[in-house]
Amino acid sequence: MVHSTADAGNRQVRPPTLTDRTIEAVREGIRAGTLVPGELYSVYRLADELGVSRSPVREALLRLAETGMVAFERNRGFRVVLPGARELTEIIAVRLALEVPAAERAAVRADAADRAALRTEYEAMQASVTAGDETAFLLHDQRLHTLLLELAGNAHVTRIIENLRDATRLVGASTIRKSRSLEDVYREHRPILDALDRGDAPAAGAAMRSHLESTGRLLLREAVGSGDDIGLMWTDLIE
Repeated sequence: MVHSTADAGNRQVRPPTLTDRTIEAVREGIRAGTLVPGELYSVYRLADELGVSRSPVREALLRLAETGMVAFERNRGFRVVLPGARELTEIIAVRLALEVPAAERAAVRADAADRAALRTEYEAMQASVTAGDETAFLLHDQRLHTLLLELAGNAHVTRIIENLRDATRLVGASTIRKSRSLEDVYREHRPILDALDRGDAPAAGAAMRSHLESTGRLLLREAVGSGDDIGLMWTDLIE
């Protein structure tokens, strides 16, 4: 499939602003473990460390607070928030609402080069499984999802999902260690890519839904433990 000039223009990445850079720095700090959930951090100190003014730092933190990734304490600073069960339920609901139709649209729009790029990330995930490298695996997993979202052609959705994925990253990593293997997560992506290879939009959406629902159940189990609460929350989520 050949993308139109308009499609190509829509997929160009705008230069990052200072706010964008600050958001990415905070997200990277969460990924790397230098920003720890629950600890209090100074807005002023973060601005100094990044070499920017306080204004873009405040704007970045406000945007991250909208996703539930950070929380402000008046006149004190901010904390990275480890999402609870209710927050996780809401995040998965948003991801289902946005990523399922995005996968369907990607199946229609993907050309040979797009499918090759997705396979490259999938093969890198497989190599990470073999090496037992969880950090690399999660990176390529995120890149694969981002490529799918970019194919759908909505930059706002891409940014929203990237923030939500980072908000659940710490909980998600623990599900890999306790509830499922890297191999399990890797295999969940295969039906999505197979559907894209066929250009089968309904199958791509169904495979994405299955993957996200599996992830959602495990995240909730990690947050609240086993029991009836998970079933009630999950019923609320999917109905």
